[in-house]
Amino acid sequence: MADNLILRVMSKALIPVIILFALYVQFHGDYSPGGGFQAGVIFSSAILLYVMVFGLDAAAKVLPDKALIFTASFGVLLYAGTGVVSLFLGGQYLNYSLLANTAMAGQHIGIIVIELGVGLTVASVMLLIFFTFARRTRVE
Repeated sequence: MADNLILRVMSKALIPVIILFALYVQFHGDYSPGGGFQAGVIFSSAILLYVMVFGLDAAAKVLPDKALIFTASFGVLLYAGTGVVSLFLGGQYLNYSLLANTAMAGQHIGIIVIELGVGLTVASVMLLIFFTFARRTRVE
């Protein structure tokens, strides 16, 4: 597919739009349906489109495995760290009310951070799974 000019041009136009939509779903998830998991999958679909059009090697240069592993780990730490911070502030694990001056502001900050951790983890793990299967050689 790398030789098809129309696919290359259209994917270059669509990939930023898909990523922008993923960011919208990510940061608007606390007000409407959506959130970290959905945004992670949408972001992964943009990268998968890139892989299908430009090839696996080009995508591996853009997103190396070490960066994906770091991002997946950071997302889990962000999620768990939010809970630990609320414990240190004297509340229960993942009690967002203590993260700001008012309970409402704390819950808003907490859910955004939690969903960001979920989004980073889901996107990274989805891409790691895809890259792992895509690189397998056929055994006959």
